[in-house]
Amino acid sequence: MSNKLLRGTLVLTIGTYLSRILGMIYLIPFSAMVGATGGALFQYGYNQYTIFLSIATLGFPTAVSKFVSKYNAIGDYETTRKMFRAGMSVMLVTGIIAFSILYLTAPIFAKIQLGGSNETGGLTVDQVVYVIRMVSLGLLVVPIMSLVRGFFQGHSMMGPTAVSQVIEQLVRIIFLLTATFIILKVLDGGLVIAVGYATFAALIGAFGGLFTLYLYWLKRKDRLLAMQPNTGDYSGLSYKQMFTELFSYAAPYVFVGLAIPIYSYIDTNTINRAMIASGHQDISTAVLSIVTLYLPKLVMIPVSLATAFGLTLIPTITESFTARNYKLLNRQIDQTMQVILFFVLPASFGISALAGPVYWFFYPSVHPEIGTSILFWYAPVALLFSLFTINAAILQGINKQKFAIVSLLLGIIIKTVLNIPLISWLQGNGSVLATALGYSASILYMFIMIKRHAGYSFRRIFKRFILIGILTAIMAVVAYVTCQLVSQVISYEGGMVQAGIVILISMITGGGVYMFLSYKVGLLERVLGSRMPSFLRKKS
Repeated sequence: MSNKLLRGTLVLTIGTYLSRILGMIYLIPFSAMVGATGGALFQYGYNQYTIFLSIATLGFPTAVSKFVSKYNAIGDYETTRKMFRAGMSVMLVTGIIAFSILYLTAPIFAKIQLGGSNETGGLTVDQVVYVIRMVSLGLLVVPIMSLVRGFFQGHSMMGPTAVSQVIEQLVRIIFLLTATFIILKVLDGGLVIAVGYATFAALIGAFGGLFTLYLYWLKRKDRLLAMQPNTGDYSGLSYKQMFTELFSYAAPYVFVGLAIPIYSYIDTNTINRAMIASGHQDISTAVLSIVTLYLPKLVMIPVSLATAFGLTLIPTITESFTARNYKLLNRQIDQTMQVILFFVLPASFGISALAGPVYWFFYPSVHPEIGTSILFWYAPVALLFSLFTINAAILQGINKQKFAIVSLLLGIIIKTVLNIPLISWLQGNGSVLATALGYSASILYMFIMIKRHAGYSFRRIFKRFILIGILTAIMAVVAYVTCQLVSQVISYEGGMVQAGIVILISMITGGGVYMFLSYKVGLLERVLGSRMPSFLRKKS
């Protein structure tokens, strides 16, 4: 794998992981303050916001990254600057339009999410409307910030994106927790107002991220302006031609970027109905908040590696594909798949093996008896999220975007058809199973398309998957047994400290066994290659 891809991936991985970890940690005090009902209300607002944000950005940020990478590769810097100026104007307009539509239609979306009734689980339509309108303000700023990130990434500058992500998250979390605490504990305000301001934090965080990008722009302005004289021919693209090309790149990003939000949206609109119909209305709000808000934060931690790879992989693969360097292209795909499997597979199954102490550590006040069971089955789905992200990035990088869209639609259809019957049968676990089946169908379809259009053979990756799977199974068993033994002495249900100790001991034991076995069978060296420390390499 090229040093550029590795360096960019490392920077974005660190930034994305920090952002994900912060997004996971803040839910500990937040869940303690607002509980399952507040979590459900929070997610009612954020589900709408996330989908409208994806529509407002039009897939432009990642498409801009690809566009800039392509035209910089041929020395046509003038076209990239022209596109950036036009793109900023478009993001401003679409952000205003998206905000206006969501704000005005909030009552409609609120009633749909409550299963068509005026009140469900102690929450009313008016309360949900308030939260949706508070979070909708973020649509005025976030699209612009996202486009600037894409512009930097197209120049292979991953630092601005990584740092701005962390700053945005920090500012958002500080405001969110402070506002929630003051409203509930100091002012003795209501839960609805507190959750409303918690969602409003999206706008405050966006200002923090945008200001960080502005500082990076000032710092690297001279370097970017040094690219002004074209070293290649000026393409002379008209605005119509430029936006036609951008939209051809952007369309799949809109759909692929909506994957997780749409799956979550389906859950939000069907869990209440299915649970009530099956006679489980007493826990419907708890299941909804656990499945759509609390658990995804835990499950998405391993997926951060794939997200970072996806962001750096698209411009890199585009560069190799444009240069017709298919040998390098296949090597990039191969190495990415190996690294994803090597880290994400054990991480996701490790969380599953330690579902009890992990859930008790983060959310002891949010129905742990329900959450633990769902987390056990939900955690392995992280691998599917990762493979979907990487495969979509590969298809977009080789200009086969339409297949990414088809695969997503296939998965959504399966999720939609199976969700209600599976939830009625298995409650929260039914939602997880429907998600897994939908993503599996999408991934299988993308595998076939990548093999057909990139000439990539999955034979070696399949062999690595079997080996990594065996080592992961051993690791999971060791971690689970260790957890059970330690729990005989230290009960993880006794509090956060006890749960943390059980997790730490089990994780070190299981992770240590996995890394040791990986080293002994040569897997560690095959995956890391030249990046493996010399003192660990086996002597030939």
